[in-house]
Amino acid sequence: MRTLRLARTFDGLLAWDSFFHLARAAQRAMFPVFAAHAAPGAPLMFTSGPQDGEAIGAMFGESLYHASLAPRDYRNLLEANGFAVVAHAAEDPDCGGHTVWLAQRAA
Repeated sequence: MRTLRLARTFDGLLAWDSFFHLARAAQRAMFPVFAAHAAPGAPLMFTSGPQDGEAIGAMFGESLYHASLAPRDYRNLLEANGFAVVAHAAEDPDCGGHTVWLAQRAA
């Protein structure tokens, strides 16, 4: 994900339950990657943590790293890379408690 260079764009991008396993610096570096792969008007949906921080969780008995930026940082990064926030839901109970971002690349 961090080194993706496909030399093409897509009509939509999805980073569900993946993006927040990157360290915060790597997450910041992903926004130009998203922009490089998003066609004009393409939606970008990703999940993050609800606030700035790092945590170690567990899945199937194994430790699992999670990180998140502050919501304002995600908004700033999206805007700086040509995306507008369409919707943001923190810990959405209708979505299994995920914090979900939906943005759209400028047309």
